[in-house]
Formats: sequence, structure tokens, C-alpha cells
Amino acid sequence: MTSCNNSIPQPLIFVLAGIPGLESSHGWFSVPFFLVFVVTIFGNTAILCIIRVEKSLHEPMFLLLAMLSVVDLSLVSVTVPRMLDIFWMNAKEISFNACLTQMFFIPSFYVMESGILLAMAFDRFVAIWFPLRYTTILANKVLVKMALTILARAVAVLTPAPILAERLERFQTHIIAYSYCAYMAVVKIACGDISNHIFYGLMVLVASVGLDLFFIILSYGLILHAVFQIPSWEARGKALNTCGSHLCVIALFYSPVVFSVLAQILGYHMAPHLQIIIDNLYFLVPPMVNPLIYGARTKQMRERMLRIFHCHRN
Repeated sequence: MTSCNNSIPQPLIFVLAGIPGLESSHGWFSVPFFLVFVVTIFGNTAILCIIRVEKSLHEPMFLLLAMLSVVDLSLVSVTVPRMLDIFWMNAKEISFNACLTQMFFIPSFYVMESGILLAMAFDRFVAIWFPLRYTTILANKVLVKMALTILARAVAVLTPAPILAERLERFQTHIIAYSYCAYMAVVKIACGDISNHIFYGLMVLVASVGLDLFFIILSYGLILHAVFQIPSWEARGKALNTCGSHLCVIALFYSPVVFSVLAQILGYHMAPHLQIIIDNLYFLVPPMVNPLIYGARTKQMRERMLRIFHCHRN
């Protein structure tokens, strides 16, 4: 129960604090944020262009990678420009309606990305267990259904967030100690009983990221079981190598979430600015690193990129 002696009614304008406690360093933080934005836009656009042009890449694994790049581009487009406005222009004000919009779209793209990583784990599972039926099982119509399911789940899970937030009537302050309008950041400055909001936030985490991570671990358990049944060590190595890029992306995507959850379970209270920096890593690092990992570790992507650079040289 949050009590407020000097509460204010629902404000028309919120103020985003950026990274509280480190306001004097906002200019320095803007540099890596801007570089991340540029690398993410360039890398993911390159991935999409290569997959579109190269007919040999029109197979399930790379079509799922294209979906991932689209979501990554969307995610950084709705987060980084607003953060740079805060860091460069000190433009901290955001209308209540714009705040609700951010509250829906930012976590929606994150949940979509988690769903695509699960789909990619299923893709690797089918490739290892049913190699002869791979393209039949993961036909284009199946991929379309998977994409629509991922989109529908994100919309269904995150639609209640702005609706619930709009019902909050009184607040302790109009300042949100965050760099964007996160649902829980808004709920924490609200007055009254917020237990239902906290429960909803936990359910979103469990029903999306938690379930996805569970099924990804299950998929790779089955993949490892199948791989170690292969008598040839060379064949085992080739089979595992096809999963290497995806495992790297999974580790980068889920490690900040797991770290935050474990810290809360173990009762470790991080400084607010450190928590916000880690939370920003959820949205910034995977979209930047994904194209670099797949470009470097996937043979077909690497060969195509080398051909492009060779042509430009000549």
C-alpha cells in the first residue's frame, strides 16, 4: 500500500528523469547510445537487404532472422531517439498519452523478440531431429502463423498495461525516475493499493519471457540429446555449430533479465541508476549485437557480406 500525504491528480505531463543521480553525465551516456543506434540500424538493415536479395537465404532459419531484424529495428526506433532527446536536448517532458503509448510498444517489441528467439530454437530443433522434413514442417505458411501468433501474444499480454495505468488517479509526483515510460516505474509513483499492478507485471514476465526461456532450454536439451546420439565427432561438431549463433543471441538477450530477477530473489538492492542502466541493456545490446553475431558466425551470411565488400573494392 502506497500512501500519499501530498498527492497530485493524474498529470497531463510526466517528466522523465533519464538516469537519476547521473544527470551530469547524460552527455557521456549519449555517445554509446547514439553509436548503438547507428550500428543497430546499419546492421539490421544490411541483414534484411542480404536476405531479400540472396535467393539461397529464403529458408526458415533466415526468414526468422529477418523477423528478428524487423523487431530489433522497431525496438530501437521507439526507445533510443527519445533517450537522446533527454540526454542532448534535456527534453524530459512527455504527455500522459505518449507515456501510455511507450508503455505498450516498448515491452511489446521485447516480448515479440523473445517469441522469435523461441521460434528460432524450434527451427534448430526441427533441423536436428527431422532434417529430411525440415522445409516441409517449417513451410512459409507455418512461419506466417508463427509470426502472427508472436504478434497476437504480445498485443494480448501488453494491452492491459496502458489501460491499467490510465486508471491510476493520484500520484506522489509527476517525475518518473526512468529514461522511458516503463509500466512499473509509473505504478511505483502512484498512490493507493498497487498490488494488482505488481501482480500483473510479474504475470507478464512469467507468461512471456519466462515461458519462452523454459521452452528454449527444453528445445536445446532435446537437441543435445539428439546430437550426442550421433557416432561421428565431426558430425556432432557440425550439428552444434549450426546452433552457435542462436545460443550467443539467447545468452545476450536473457542474461540481464535473469540477473535482475536473481538479484531481487536474493535480496540484493541495486542503486537506482545501475538498475536503469541494466534495464536499458535489455533493449539496446541484443538489437545491436544480433546482426554482428549472425553475420560473423553464419556461413551463408558471412560469404554474402564478403562478396558485397569485394565488389565495392573492385
